[in-house]
Amino acid sequence: MKILLASQSPRRKELLSSLGFDFEVVKIDCEEILPENIKVEDSAAYLSELKASTYQNLQEGEILLTADTVVANGNEFLGKPKDENEAKEMLQSLSGKTHQVYTGITIKTSDKTITETDVADVEFDEISEEEIDFYIKNYKPFDKAGSYGIQEWLGMSKIKKINGSFYTIMGLPTHLVYKILKEL
Repeated sequence: MKILLASQSPRRKELLSSLGFDFEVVKIDCEEILPENIKVEDSAAYLSELKASTYQNLQEGEILLTADTVVANGNEFLGKPKDENEAKEMLQSLSGKTHQVYTGITIKTSDKTITETDVADVEFDEISEEEIDFYIKNYKPFDKAGSYGIQEWLGMSKIKKINGSFYTIMGLPTHLVYKILKEL
């Protein structure tokens, strides 16, 4: 079976490769809009399925993998920041608190679609304004939900505790992907 990864994320590419799978990257153009009253815990799976349903070129013998990560601070969605100010606001809102990271995956073949979500709780230490400015200036987290990457400086220096998979927070629940792909 040929695996198609529908993601431009360098982190997802690295993780899938590290699992030992050969794959081809495909591009999906999909407007990621959530329904108004969707629950936070259902949002990552919804977006992952939406991406998978947009891909129309799946052939017999191919497996499509899509994923989406959503950071939630209570009932507030924290997507990718539009600019430096929004990144700063997000990080200030996460400082000293515990939030959730949901990553939904959809694995689709010509005859079936499997969608799963994994969640991890992330507890941040207090983050000063200077630390936030340093992080944004040096790491430019504009392509990351919640304005941070767990594998970068902010994650290393300010995350006090994680309950769940590190890789879910990074953007791909590798344990779920591996389990499902092995079953196929």
